[in-house]
Amino acid sequence: MFNFQRALLASTLVCSAQLAHANVTVDFREGAPKDRFTITYTGECVLNDVVFNIDLTGTDGKLIFDTTAAGAGVEVFQPFEVTQGAVKLISSQRVNDGDKALSLAIEKLGSGDSISFTIDVDDTLTNSELGNIRVSNSEIRGGTVRVQVGKNISASAVFGSNSKAETSALTCA
Repeated sequence: MFNFQRALLASTLVCSAQLAHANVTVDFREGAPKDRFTITYTGECVLNDVVFNIDLTGTDGKLIFDTTAAGAGVEVFQPFEVTQGAVKLISSQRVNDGDKALSLAIEKLGSGDSISFTIDVDDTLTNSELGNIRVSNSEIRGGTVRVQVGKNISASAVFGSNSKAETSALTCA
């Protein structure tokens, strides 16, 4: 009986480890002259080989990245710049003016880790709440975030009118 109880406890611990939560929040903040995206991980385990895809295609404000003086953006522009953490842009060498999506690679995220980057985001509405160079919270609503961990674990979330997208469907060992 003792060996059975030990085996049962061991299998319970393995199942608990497989069901650890891995919540990720992506927070967008309008700023002047740079807008900021902050990715915060509040999970219970370390995530390795993480890819984040941020897609503004479905946003209410028809948002774009404004990275050069010429092109689709309005007036002020800012290129992609990492401000916190070890993150690599993998969608291309740089975010082009007028792009609506970008992909980032992060080698490792531990519980409580945050990474952030700045870039200019403009809306393309003909009649926008704050003008085209500033983005209101409701204008990012509908944008998506997809998180891929390794080759097997993924989750997605949609930005709400609070400018946040939170994945809660990720699990890890």
